[in-house]
Amino acid sequence: MTTFKELGSSEPICRVLRGRGISEATPVQEQAIPVVRSGRDAVVQAQTGTGKTLAFLLPILEKIKPQAEVAQALIVTPTRELAVQIAKVAAVIGDAVGIRSLVLFGGQDIERQKQKLHRHPQLIIGTPGRLLDHLRRHTLDLSQVNKIVLDEADEMMRLGFIEDVEALLRTAAADRQLMLFSATMPDRIRALSVRYMTDPVQVEVRSEHVTLDAIEQVILDTTEEQKIDQLCACINQDNPYLAMVFCHTKQRVHMVTMALAARGYLVDELHGDLSQVQRALVLRRFRKAELQILCATDIAARGLDIEGVTHVFNYDIPHDAESYIHRIGRTGRAGQHGKAITFVNARQYDFLRRIESGIRSRIRKEHSERHRRHKEKQEKILQEIREKRQAKKKKNKPLSKYANRKGSSHRGRNDRSRRVRSGKRPGNRGGRR
Repeated sequence: MTTFKELGSSEPICRVLRGRGISEATPVQEQAIPVVRSGRDAVVQAQTGTGKTLAFLLPILEKIKPQAEVAQALIVTPTRELAVQIAKVAAVIGDAVGIRSLVLFGGQDIERQKQKLHRHPQLIIGTPGRLLDHLRRHTLDLSQVNKIVLDEADEMMRLGFIEDVEALLRTAAADRQLMLFSATMPDRIRALSVRYMTDPVQVEVRSEHVTLDAIEQVILDTTEEQKIDQLCACINQDNPYLAMVFCHTKQRVHMVTMALAARGYLVDELHGDLSQVQRALVLRRFRKAELQILCATDIAARGLDIEGVTHVFNYDIPHDAESYIHRIGRTGRAGQHGKAITFVNARQYDFLRRIESGIRSRIRKEHSERHRRHKEKQEKILQEIREKRQAKKKKNKPLSKYANRKGSSHRGRNDRSRRVRSGKRPGNRGGRR
């Protein structure tokens, strides 16, 4: 593996990385850092958990001029959580090289954000909606920004932010360097690269198997009525240190959270209806292990890097392989092992086949402890029935040597043994004379 010093990172940055236990670059960092540092446009495709944040953050921080008190770089993310996570890393490394950064997203007091913008941060990190809000209020100037990163570009496309992103690009410097970092490359993302990029370098790191190697994947066949009971049985059996439960909708998240809380589990919910203060509080409690279980929508499937997540439960099965990879990627990080359990009912095997095709692997199917006990009980009952039948056969008297050997199965199936009814004999058409 290549060290960051060999990739050209400065000594202050290498010192900060060593202090955080990071000494060697991941494959995506090894390939992307030289490209980003060269100033060329880049399209980087790599799965979650591969270290994309440092792949664009390190060379950008090295290129920013600390003496210029204007915004010089912009990082756009689809979710608040991802923006906050990048901002935390940028603050630590930026302090070592004298770079000020600011994170902007919805749910915060916009007046306080205006005051912070007056301090002239050189690196802006934010979500599209709040960035556009500041542009319309003329409190944010991107005219000097010549380095732009679109992180999780496919997710921004899915959430409908592409038009907002294009509006941001039109306000930036004409000689900007644009970098797209994404897990997948839909057609609209490729069209964006053609429209706004100049001869971009394509960096593709095929790391699905590497990312998922540390995760034990299990399919659990269930029904909707039994799902909450089986979830509790899995939690009781595996006793995870920290677990995340993913559902499709906010209503489902709330329902599962209430059901688990009623059974005595330390659980809370995370979804888009919560304010930023509430979301930050929930994540803080989860990181400190004051909660054992976090029920969330796909808003938590990207960008959250929480140490100690040992289990991921797909309470509602994802509809595509990308969502599946992002969800289970919350565990098995930083060299640790994790377990991902996906609940599937009889009508959802099309989604399962789609996921298995996307990850190019079959997922092991497993029955719950409750199901195994039920099967054992059924087998015991069947064995008792077989034993009773066998004992009954032994008690039956053997036929005498004079008895018809056909026994009860004969039932008079031929004319010789059939009785003649109404006084008529075979062959006598007229009866008695």
